[in-house]
Amino acid sequence: MKSLAIPLLVYATPVFAAAGDGDWASAYSKATAALAKLSNSQKVGLATGVGWQKGGCVGNIAAISSIGFPELCLQDGPLGVRYAQQVTAFPAGITTGSTWDTGLMYSRGNALGTESKALGVHVQLGPVGGPLGKIPVAGRNWEGFSNDPYLSGMAMANTVAGMQAAGVQACAKHYIGNEQELNRGSMSANIADRTNHELYLWPFAEAVRANVTSVMCSYNKVNSSYACENEALLTGLLKDELDFQGYVVSDWAAQHTTTGSANAGMDMAMPGDNFGDNNFLWGQNLLNAVSSGSVSQARLDNMATRILAGWYFLGQDQGYPTQTGWTSWNGGGGGPNVQGDHKTVARAIARDGIVLLKNENNALPLNKPASLALIGQDAIVNPSGPNACTDRGCDTGTLAMGWGSGTCQFPYLTAPYDAIKSKAATDGTTVTLSNTDSTSAGASAAGAAATAIVFINSDSGEGYITVEGAAGDRLNLNPWHSGNALVTAVANVNKKTIVVIHSVGPLILETILALDNVVAVVWAGIPGQESGNGLVDVIYGSTSPSGKLPYTIAKQQSDYGTAIASGDDNYSEGLYIDYRNFDHANIEPRYEFGFGLSYTTFSYSNLVTGSITSPGSGSSAPGGVSNLWDVVATVTATVTNNGTVAAAEVAQLYIGLPSSAPASPPKQLRGFDKLSLEAGAGGTVRFPLRAKDLSYWNSAAGAWVMPTGTFNIYVGSSSRDIRLTGSLST
Repeated sequence: MKSLAIPLLVYATPVFAAAGDGDWASAYSKATAALAKLSNSQKVGLATGVGWQKGGCVGNIAAISSIGFPELCLQDGPLGVRYAQQVTAFPAGITTGSTWDTGLMYSRGNALGTESKALGVHVQLGPVGGPLGKIPVAGRNWEGFSNDPYLSGMAMANTVAGMQAAGVQACAKHYIGNEQELNRGSMSANIADRTNHELYLWPFAEAVRANVTSVMCSYNKVNSSYACENEALLTGLLKDELDFQGYVVSDWAAQHTTTGSANAGMDMAMPGDNFGDNNFLWGQNLLNAVSSGSVSQARLDNMATRILAGWYFLGQDQGYPTQTGWTSWNGGGGGPNVQGDHKTVARAIARDGIVLLKNENNALPLNKPASLALIGQDAIVNPSGPNACTDRGCDTGTLAMGWGSGTCQFPYLTAPYDAIKSKAATDGTTVTLSNTDSTSAGASAAGAAATAIVFINSDSGEGYITVEGAAGDRLNLNPWHSGNALVTAVANVNKKTIVVIHSVGPLILETILALDNVVAVVWAGIPGQESGNGLVDVIYGSTSPSGKLPYTIAKQQSDYGTAIASGDDNYSEGLYIDYRNFDHANIEPRYEFGFGLSYTTFSYSNLVTGSITSPGSGSSAPGGVSNLWDVVATVTATVTNNGTVAAAEVAQLYIGLPSSAPASPPKQLRGFDKLSLEAGAGGTVRFPLRAKDLSYWNSAAGAWVMPTGTFNIYVGSSSRDIRLTGSLST
């Protein structure tokens, strides 16, 4: 079989396939009819909005009565409806990614969308595909799902599908190269074409394939041109190559010129980003630019049509709720309680996103211990309340979300101490609490208990807030509040010390792991309002842990090979981020990507690789040429639960490209399947491989190319715990 080059089909305006996107065709038909009834001033209004705090949402577009278009509401954020009360505070994206559960990803998206719609929100600003997380200390990594593009892409697609099935427009952000907070508004992310396609663009392509209605362009420059004025990004990659049907909206104040942003392909200035000065870059300026011919009439019409098409695509023209009783500017009170039973989804993700890193001599699950010492400020809710800090801009009490615009108000927060205290009461366990990070107080409490649980954390967020000296990005990969010293003080006096970590991303754990009395380490991520309940489910064994790391935990920070750039970032690491770098450079991680222990063991057998078939003919379609998504091979294997408790295992498939391909990472994730098994039972895991999954991006050809030769197939429990190997050949 010859190398398969999948050609690009370039279109200046959306083109609709006969099957799969009929709703877009209908939406564009309605949008085109509505456009004919609008003046240029009204079209500009759709693209500009009404201004900062001129409506109830963070972004508002004025109603147009002649076409029945309501005041359009855009609202953060990716884990809950920002500023509203009585909404669910879900686990963060990174903890959702660590579940490796596409069903939970979809359910979370659907619940988010349901709550947004009930509040009258038309566009919810999420999910997050960028930052991808190439730099482990970067401030907003926790908002995304993983630094692996395949895992992130599956989470993006399922989240978008869930949100939009509920009727709210999703907004995939931040497109693209916004990989740090330092100088995010001025630095240039200089990304090679192949690297961009295979890493940073990949999750957005999956979101576009899921028919996301909007994409947010980011603050930074890409290859020396601002992302929101970069024609190669907005028109060339997104609208032409990926056949994106929706509209591009700017991040707040990420637009820099009137004509440059319009002609590059930006369709909507974040409505409200003038911040009250009425100095819009669009508005009258855009109207003048169209009148003078510096922006074409066709471009303005295209902006308005795309915005209207997104509204029609999800049926928001029929019976959509209006925003009543609450605004972003009155504390969010007075609106309806939209939580429903969504706390069950939040708890399931908080539970299944927990990764058990260490468990010596079956220290966990706990079985009615005589006495427990709970130690550390991270065990309790902030004494001033879970919402005491604006946009959660402090690290006081248990860490359940990072800080910045990607936050929401907690309706409640069940801290670890709350949930453990309740469980201990039914077990007859004596509980002692040391709710500070004082080493002497912690040691005093631990010395008198049979088991000590130490709670530590590491926080980060968006750069407009500085917390304990961190202006968004973390300063290092050490636990906050001298967490290493706290664990050491406890372990020195208690032979059964368990460490629970809430963290936005990787930490260096060498100090903790060197302590003989640390018998278990529980990675609890960023778990949202059901934090303590999800933790109790796992540490007491009602559910076996099934989370897997969505990134690598290194032995030292320099092993990642990436760092915050003080100026422009040339992305010199190329394709080699996270586990790709560790594999390529033969660096031993502490805990590899995809790692996670269980309360049982699993065996793998019966690998069947089948053969590669040719994809069908390709045509333009959302996400890229249609035949990229054709399943060309299917790999299966048997996984058996060898223990005595029911549990779930995430089986992972990695590929190694043939030698005929240009230099590539040794292994790349291209499939996963989470299988729940009763004790002693076995089941089949299935990995469908699409043409794109077996291809690399050939910049010279401007196409995905499937190389000739033998593909190495690796199936296992993590990126380094490979249980079965095989091959596929072209």
